[in-house]
Amino acid sequence: MASDFKFPDLGEGVTEGEIKKWLVKEGDLVKLDQSIAEIETDKAVVEIPTPLAGRILKLYHQEGEVVKVGETLATIGVEGETMEAARPVTAEPPEKVRRPSVSVVGELPEEETLVSSAPTGTVIIESSSVEAMPSVRRLAKELNVDLTSIKGTGPNGRITEEDVRNSSSKPISKPRKVAKFDLYGFVDREPLKGIRRSTAKKMMESTLKVAQVTMMEDVDVTELVKLRERLKIIALEQRKVKLTYLPFIIKAVTMALKNNKYLNASIDEGTEEILIKKYYNIGIAIAIEDGLMVPVIKEADSKEFMDLAVEIADLTEKAKERKVDLAALKGGTFTITNWGTLGGTYGTPIVNYPEAAILGVGRIRDMPWVKDQKVEIRKILPLSLTWDHRILDGMQVARFMNELVRYLENPEIIMAMH
Repeated sequence: MASDFKFPDLGEGVTEGEIKKWLVKEGDLVKLDQSIAEIETDKAVVEIPTPLAGRILKLYHQEGEVVKVGETLATIGVEGETMEAARPVTAEPPEKVRRPSVSVVGELPEEETLVSSAPTGTVIIESSSVEAMPSVRRLAKELNVDLTSIKGTGPNGRITEEDVRNSSSKPISKPRKVAKFDLYGFVDREPLKGIRRSTAKKMMESTLKVAQVTMMEDVDVTELVKLRERLKIIALEQRKVKLTYLPFIIKAVTMALKNNKYLNASIDEGTEEILIKKYYNIGIAIAIEDGLMVPVIKEADSKEFMDLAVEIADLTEKAKERKVDLAALKGGTFTITNWGTLGGTYGTPIVNYPEAAILGVGRIRDMPWVKDQKVEIRKILPLSLTWDHRILDGMQVARFMNELVRYLENPEIIMAMH
């Protein structure tokens, strides 16, 4: 029997995705669990496997289109079947991520854009017990019509397209003209989607929910620079990895977090309680082509320097290829964002809600510095820490920063604890 295969719930808060590439075409035979599409969510690029074997009777979306969880991706049937007998089917989420307007200056060009007048927040209930053709079901979804509320006028009570249109309170969406210019000149339009859309939503959520304050410090990391210069050769020879400053900073951060527990916490909005995490999962913000991804290094406090370096390199490569496992993007307790690699110094990073704090790391610079009552040229690292003032006060944050500075200025402490 032909079945409608719907975009499954992938978990991790994913509600929609963009079809990056179809891996099959209409008429192809597919095996059980064969991947049929690459879909980009706001987390990563996911290969979607089919929960059944058969022939692809129809694909419902073009590459580049955004589909919601629960929308039909394809109809699959056995040899000789048609679209008429399709029934809905879902799949378990995949375990792994794979990979002319007239103005005062005359007529200006326009482009056609489909603008929908659909009301937001409407929930459509689909029922396999309703007698309706697949085309009627699709029309009902487009018009936000609940098929279970309609009495069909077709043979044996079957619901027809006319029944759906008569029941719809929503006008059919029609293309309208959208100018390719504003009052000052021509403009290009790009959809806000994928990682960029997810980042925008998360940043607004954080800004609205968190009382954010930023503290900045300069750190003399001259000795740390010397230590890293010695160890990077070993890292390259023994582990085939480039040793950056991030593993040292992560170790120093986790050591300081253990003595300043409220920076490793979050607020339970429902119970109005502070949740103090007794594990140390450090998120690292990685810049990719269309935004930021923040994979999380689990139990970072218990890992060796070289292991951290290898894991950071692996996560960075996977993030840039959009092949990070969804589970690797969850569970963070504290985040580090490093804009120093791009030449930045200070900033006001936005807390990665619901975490309590985020550390921004700037570029190491040669600067005059007073040491032992003498002015010397030292290696100075700028740090910017933003924290949630609902959980933390300035005194607590100052203690954390003082401890963090002490570790980074005296890397032998980190090595001794390591």
